[in-house]
Amino acid sequence: MRVLFLGTPDFAIPSLRAIVKSKHTVIGVVTQPDKEGKRLVMTPPAVKVEAEALGIPVYQFEKVSREGVDLIRSLAPDVMVTAAFGQILSRELLAVPKYGVFNVHGSLLPLYRGASPIQSCLLNGDKVTGVTIMRTAYEVDSGDIILKKQISILPEDNAGTLFDKIAEIGAEGVVEALDRLADGTITFTPQDASQATFCKMISKSDAELNAELSAATALNMVRAYAPWPVAFLTINGERLRVFQAALAPKCGEKGTFFSENGELFVNLSDGALCLLSVQAENKKRMSGKEYLIGHRSILEKKL
Repeated sequence: MRVLFLGTPDFAIPSLRAIVKSKHTVIGVVTQPDKEGKRLVMTPPAVKVEAEALGIPVYQFEKVSREGVDLIRSLAPDVMVTAAFGQILSRELLAVPKYGVFNVHGSLLPLYRGASPIQSCLLNGDKVTGVTIMRTAYEVDSGDIILKKQISILPEDNAGTLFDKIAEIGAEGVVEALDRLADGTITFTPQDASQATFCKMISKSDAELNAELSAATALNMVRAYAPWPVAFLTINGERLRVFQAALAPKCGEKGTFFSENGELFVNLSDGALCLLSVQAENKKRMSGKEYLIGHRSILEKKL
């Protein structure tokens, strides 16, 4: 199969590598434009760097559905594969490849259609998640399912570790889907739209912890928002980022801090969080114990 690959961040790289190693041919990679990074340096997408290292032609478009249809048509792909590409594809573009567009989506569809499926399963305290390979339709994440792969969510997992795990099983899944397409054994199962749930794009403000939250909800937020945007507490107008935490019994009024055995805790509505790894503004990341040594005054403060 002649495959045109569309992807942008690190999540897409395992799928690209897997297709390159398979019996299929990657005829090109489409990705987002370079963006201005730190110190005003233009930074290429991770997929562009990987594709260039693999010797694959790279095409970048601000809006591929507006700017890239003619080029993609000229490439004559049998199938297009998208993995965290970051743009909505037009009906015109979806119709270009002979066998359509296959997407690597980081949830067990129809659960968590949308932009943040991996964070959402953690926010909801799910015990399992996975990846779905589907044929893309114009309505977001509504296409027919080709296959699913499921994994358990471990207590130590956060969004970062799940991204890595799902990216790897997604790579296995997309090659399996392409192989089924090539040998004529592929099937397409419509989603049950009545079971669909949706998730939004995440913003930094979503990650703020407050005293009214249950301890379980706050812990889910810590896991879901690591490594980005990172959950945080606001204390006297300053943010304390929380990278890792654990549940603990409540000891005092909600919104207050306390210490036991050198550890730092914050009381919430029905329990407490032990703050295991934190970062104050303009400081390096450190353990809660290390932070408390230089910030004993936090024990007198309140959220």
